[in-house]
Amino acid sequence: MTEVSVPALSLVVLVGISGSGKSTFAARHFRPTQVISSDFCRGLVADDENDQTATPEAFDLLHHIVGTRLRRGLLTVVDATNVQWEARKKLIELARAHDVLADAIVLDVPEEVAVARNAARPDRAFGPHVVVRQRKDLRRSLAKIARDGFRRVHVLRGEEIDDAVVTYERAWTDRTELTGPFDLIGDVHGCRSELETLLRELGWSVTPTGATHPEGRTAVFVGDLVDRGPDTPGVLRLVMGMAAAGTALVVCGNHEQKLVRALDGRKVRVAHGLERSLEQLAAEPEEFRAAARAFMDGLISHYRLDGGRLVVAHAGLKEAYHGRASARVRAFALYGDTTGETDEYGLPVRYPWADDYRGRATVVYGHTPTTEPEWVNNTICLDTGVVFGGRLTALRYPERRLVSVPAERVWYEPARPLEPRTGRDARDPGVLDIGDVDGTRFVETRHGGRIKVAEENSRAALEIMSRFAVDPRWLVYLPPTMAPPETSRLDGYLEHPAEAFEEFARTGVIRVVCEEKHMGSRAIAVLARTPEVAAKRFGVADGSAGSVFTRTGRPFFGDRTAALVDRLRAAVAPLWEELNTDWVVLDCELLPWSAKAEGLIRDQYASVGAAAAASLPAALAALESAAGRGLDVGALLDRTRRRAANASLFRDAYARYCWPVSGLDGVRLAPFQILACEGRATAVTEPHEWHLDLLGRLDADILTPTRHVFVSLDSPDERAAAVAWWEALTAAGGEGMVVKPAEHVPGRVQPGVKVRGREYLRIIYGPDYTDALDVLRRRFTGRKRSLALREHALGLEALERLAEGEPLWRIHEAVFAVLALESEPVDPRL
Repeated sequence: MTEVSVPALSLVVLVGISGSGKSTFAARHFRPTQVISSDFCRGLVADDENDQTATPEAFDLLHHIVGTRLRRGLLTVVDATNVQWEARKKLIELARAHDVLADAIVLDVPEEVAVARNAARPDRAFGPHVVVRQRKDLRRSLAKIARDGFRRVHVLRGEEIDDAVVTYERAWTDRTELTGPFDLIGDVHGCRSELETLLRELGWSVTPTGATHPEGRTAVFVGDLVDRGPDTPGVLRLVMGMAAAGTALVVCGNHEQKLVRALDGRKVRVAHGLERSLEQLAAEPEEFRAAARAFMDGLISHYRLDGGRLVVAHAGLKEAYHGRASARVRAFALYGDTTGETDEYGLPVRYPWADDYRGRATVVYGHTPTTEPEWVNNTICLDTGVVFGGRLTALRYPERRLVSVPAERVWYEPARPLEPRTGRDARDPGVLDIGDVDGTRFVETRHGGRIKVAEENSRAALEIMSRFAVDPRWLVYLPPTMAPPETSRLDGYLEHPAEAFEEFARTGVIRVVCEEKHMGSRAIAVLARTPEVAAKRFGVADGSAGSVFTRTGRPFFGDRTAALVDRLRAAVAPLWEELNTDWVVLDCELLPWSAKAEGLIRDQYASVGAAAAASLPAALAALESAAGRGLDVGALLDRTRRRAANASLFRDAYARYCWPVSGLDGVRLAPFQILACEGRATAVTEPHEWHLDLLGRLDADILTPTRHVFVSLDSPDERAAAVAWWEALTAAGGEGMVVKPAEHVPGRVQPGVKVRGREYLRIIYGPDYTDALDVLRRRFTGRKRSLALREHALGLEALERLAEGEPLWRIHEAVFAVLALESEPVDPRL
């Protein structure tokens, strides 16, 4: 067996004369979609794979396809002769342009074998002279192909070709299987004492030669362990021991690279603290110096961690370079990007790449010292200048909590004073950039995959958000729509709990919660403990401390919102300590329905009730008089009596959800879920029992509890009891209930199914809907259910981004998508 090992992300160039078996080899070892052949491209552009006149256009197409695949991060195999340097050169340039490695696999078969194979193929009309010429080109190439720029050249001959096994090498930067938790540590610069203090603050047990954490955390150093500080050897000894024990990962910094060059005797400028490292290392044993040099020389440019959700590089890394391998990528990771200018201190002006970053992965880096670490577009710099008398900072991941310790003294005077980070065009947190949301877009979510938002829907959402929504800095979540269950076949019912229970049981859910469906208006309450918290956490510095808005982001009460927020903050005060947070996001119902929908009730529902009350009694009187005179109006009289009774039930149905309010007196809020708080998207992490218990303990006049029952779906008795509870609830005038999995369930499972009562549905379908149940049972719920799943996934994504401290534009991406999806055509009665 001959092993041919290629990088998992690479360009593989097959090299061989016509008839050498390249296509056979490719088909045996690679997927069809991975192989791009010149013959196939000739067929695409000329309808004839052997039309040599189409070769230039065919290779233009081949290079385009190869470039597209490499840009998208896909292994690509080129099946062409590639026996000439010019052909290989273009492919190597493509690989370099997309920062991937290239391997060549040469199939070196005898000339006579190739000629015989071609002669046996009727589609190969060229003569042996073509193979002879190609063979000469190949012989010339074999002498120097190793210098072409390939990472590795695999030459296979004879039986090696048939015995070959292709294996894949993971990139050194690919540690996506490591999910943490991590403690990411900024530039240390020889400050051993501060490093030990920080590690102990983080809960590590530290010795001079290593450190361990009782919770199994992994330290990740962003580079620049050396230079400037008082004890570079001590820092190296500690970190090398941690790395050897598997408790730390280290990326290379520019100072490590320069120190290695100096230790190798290369010509470097001894400045910026390098002189201190050389002096300190000179006092160490030769064995330690050699080990330290080997350790630093082996450090790589960056790491991808936690399934690709976390990237660590010394100077940061733009998204196009994540997981790539080239000198350009390494240079960016070690030095960052510059404008080509120098400042008044003679130092290069850094290009603020983070201002343009729009990647999904969190990027953690150092290199440019700043007074405070700051999140910029899902990136953060942890270099807070400990060696210059600042602080040594760590980021706990996935918690996204910053921990820092002060420097013991100024160990090295900075060439440039430490300053807060300033961006090229830092974005106002209150401004939603139209470029982030306009046009057809695809939003990546953790719980629903890739979700499309059509351009026309985006425009409608932009209109709403620009003209009618609350301050966008408060708009961190919008709730999803909710679907009804499958239509009931029970006599007299359109919706019934039995269908909801059965649906969840089919998806594998074993326990659900049935929550009272308050007849109010869905409300989201974002509450900060103080106005100062609101300014720091949400960027709202106008003195407000929260907002309450509708499911489409509109305010409820305008000028009265501040007073409502103050009452709610007082009501939820116990949550600050209970959750160890200074802010919460609550999912609620605002009561009564008439507080928001008075105009709708008056114009749409009350007008129908008034018309029925005025006309149907007169119609009944006339029909009864006609019947008394012996006219045959019995069927019409019965129908009119039913309509009169239905109209009365209709008026009773909407009247139950109206009561007078004066200002905020009479307004109630019924919270049923704590969506998020500091560091936690509790909508995902906590079961409904936790939410309802915690919220049920709040005691304030403005709050109304949410009645509920839990049901084990494998218990017929519990199902029957829940149905009886629903019947009693709706008979007493309640709207119905919402059935939800008792805890978050991944996959395509409805987050909640609303089961509305028989009488309440008169408001939705009209007073006489019970006479048309056979027609209504043909209603289509598929589109509504699809919409509910997509909006739910986007909502969870927004909450998790919020809890993780991501920038506002990232949160808005998901929130805005929910609002845009609301423009999709769906039967509003569902």
